[in-house]
Amino acid sequence: MKEEKVEMLRVELLPTSVTKEKIKELKKGKVKAIDLVAISSNNYILSHSKKGYTFEDVKKAAKLVKKNRLELGLNIEVGLPDSTRIDELNTAKDFIKLKPKQIVISPTIITKGTRYEELYKEKIYEPITLEQAIERCKELYYFFEEKHIEVIKIKNEENIEKELVAGPYHEAFEQLVESRIWYDSIVNKIKQVNVKVKEVEIELNPRDVKHVVGHKGENITKLKELYEVDVKIVENEKKMPGKFDIKILKTFSDFYEEK
Repeated sequence: MKEEKVEMLRVELLPTSVTKEKIKELKKGKVKAIDLVAISSNNYILSHSKKGYTFEDVKKAAKLVKKNRLELGLNIEVGLPDSTRIDELNTAKDFIKLKPKQIVISPTIITKGTRYEELYKEKIYEPITLEQAIERCKELYYFFEEKHIEVIKIKNEENIEKELVAGPYHEAFEQLVESRIWYDSIVNKIKQVNVKVKEVEIELNPRDVKHVVGHKGENITKLKELYEVDVKIVENEKKMPGKFDIKILKTFSDFYEEK
């Protein structure tokens, strides 16, 4: 029987909760990684959202985590009150300097009884749209990947339907972002071909099919509508997850010759 791989034990903490005593307690419990709920490096944005900590607190907590030889993870949010796309990219650059091992990316969601709800009701804060959230999360994913920092999750808050007030919530949010990333990769590979492509074959691991197809088949539909490309999917267990090969089955020249 195959031995099951045990996932690394990790906890999520506010920066102000990280103390020598807390880390000592967690290490006794075999915790190997701490994800700091840092969300932004902009102190004005943190203060406006009443987070109760500053970026200095984040830096101190990160230093303490690394000093105790635990893996450091950081959580970053897109769409916070007063936060722009540029603010989020600046936060990403500041987070890089802390040398995290992993990153979690989330869109800001408004739920009942929160500071966000207060700002929303006062018409001070308007959450970003689902499309904006997908694009901004995708941009941060590319940024961290380029810096060789693993994005371990792109997430919405879970089980909040009853508490949801507004914001870019979607039960399949991570899939929406991942599918968009795959779509970009497919389009880039197709564009590398010097002829107009009519039909392609994509060979990949079965577990990645949902990302290529996209939520409710949106990737296949977009390829057909925007580029007039038909897609044939070939599943191959031997293909490494996250990787794919594209084979050109038919160009528009072939298509018209057949006619």
